[in-house]
Amino acid sequence: MFFSKDFCPVPFDQQPLNEFYALKKSCLFSSFDLKLHDYLYSIFIICFMSALIFAPLTIAIKKTSLIQFCMIESIFITFSLILVLVRLYLGWSYVFNRLLSATIFYEESGWYDGQIWTKTAEMLTKDRLIGLYCVLPVLQRIKYTFAILALVVIVEFCVYSLLSNPF
Repeated sequence: MFFSKDFCPVPFDQQPLNEFYALKKSCLFSSFDLKLHDYLYSIFIICFMSALIFAPLTIAIKKTSLIQFCMIESIFITFSLILVLVRLYLGWSYVFNRLLSATIFYEESGWYDGQIWTKTAEMLTKDRLIGLYCVLPVLQRIKYTFAILALVVIVEFCVYSLLSNPF
């Protein structure tokens, strides 16, 4: 699965396929799998943890009714979910761009000695297949989730403004 140094002068950790596997094994990124059930379960866990974290803060903001408390709490939960999804999107899109690129920029020992290496045809084909069939669906799912969350934020602010300023 991993490329050895015999095929590529790029350091092991900077090879796109190895970056993909490292990202896939990391705690946050691995929980957002391609399976819809796992994805929704991870979103639920983040929302639940955010609700536990932000409940004391919401209580401390001001004396509110139960409905206003729930609306403020849902706004906090939505924004924390957006922050997590932004981090996921940035990580996956970085790896996606490196997988699809025909050249790899890498650093041998520091920022001052960067090199560019052109992938072999076999390596490029394998990287692009993994990028298109493993990473792109995750990016598309995150984009759809952002669209849904944008609508949720608009509805939450409208409902909260109606609740806090009754006619």
